[in-house]
Amino acid sequence: MAYRTRLNYTAELKSEIWNRYKQGDSLWSIARSIDRHSSCIYGLLSPTGGIRPPDRKRAKLALSLAEREEISRGIVANLSIRKIAAQLGRSPSTVSREISRHGGYADYRAAQADQKAWDNARRPKQCKLARNPALSRIIERKLRVHWSPEQIAGWLKRIYADEINQVSHETIYRSLFVQARGVLKKELQEYLRSQRTIRRSRQSSLKGDGLGGMPNAVSIRERPASAEDRAIPGHWEGDLIEGPHGSCIATLVERHSRYVMLIRLDNKRTETVISALIKHAKQLPHELYKSLTWDRGTEMKAHRRFTVATDIQVYFCDPQSPWQRGSNENTNRLLRQYLPKSTDLSVHSQSALNKIARQLNERPRKTLNYETPADRFDACVAAIH
Repeated sequence: MAYRTRLNYTAELKSEIWNRYKQGDSLWSIARSIDRHSSCIYGLLSPTGGIRPPDRKRAKLALSLAEREEISRGIVANLSIRKIAAQLGRSPSTVSREISRHGGYADYRAAQADQKAWDNARRPKQCKLARNPALSRIIERKLRVHWSPEQIAGWLKRIYADEINQVSHETIYRSLFVQARGVLKKELQEYLRSQRTIRRSRQSSLKGDGLGGMPNAVSIRERPASAEDRAIPGHWEGDLIEGPHGSCIATLVERHSRYVMLIRLDNKRTETVISALIKHAKQLPHELYKSLTWDRGTEMKAHRRFTVATDIQVYFCDPQSPWQRGSNENTNRLLRQYLPKSTDLSVHSQSALNKIARQLNERPRKTLNYETPADRFDACVAAIH
């Protein structure tokens, strides 16, 4: 798949990415769900060290945009400051300062004043370590001898009775990973046991997401030569396309004919995926299903159960080499015309997916000399009867 390097982060998309990251999804998994490269996701998360920035909220006592518009209308109507303040239920001094700060009577504009006030409100509170350089130096020395933040926090609590020289391990982590704080040097991250550059969710170790290890995997390099040259039908490539809220669909492409089949999934757990693939495989003649090549996604960890149930060997791409399933990757890109990225895939029924697959299979392909995948696959079916 040809990934684009730039991504338009809408507020909704940012929220979805942060939610999934907090739930323990890997950068690779999140990127695949929105049809982008993992480096795009890393670029969003890294400035704050993988720690979700708090949502900004307007202070309760701050003037609202509606109030600023009332001020603007009052100026146009030549009302006095006291009259405008009375209409708003505000102090005259509040209205006076507002007008003075944003251009005076002649140049006051409500929208511009509101945006400027919002921008000026960015005053991040100094963290405890920024206010206590001596404590920062103690923590730095301990990090350099490979003490963990939790060990440092516990030791400080035991040694110092006063809270001034105590700090939580979370504060140490945030000072390390959120470089905008400028307290602990970024180079100190290398002394952490994990040596990560961004923090990971506690859920990530539970989910086991990402490429990971694949037990009993058979490399794509051991795939038969007949699969490589596409001369013989029956060799398939598979993958998942993902959407928000954990929605996903299995996509299968036959290498000889480029015939596409889609399988609706309730989730991406290996038990669900393998059961669905077994059920699908039993619908096809064995002559037309000789092998399956997959990426190293964790949804295929139970691939041995698939092979035992169907007598179909599963081959796996090399790590971080999805291009080795070129037919499937190209097909997934075509499918995004029907299943746009960042849309909930769980809303599609199996019959709706069958209709999408049929439309794609009936489109002529240049690589097939403008024959359709359906025609090529039907000829293979006819040949075995």
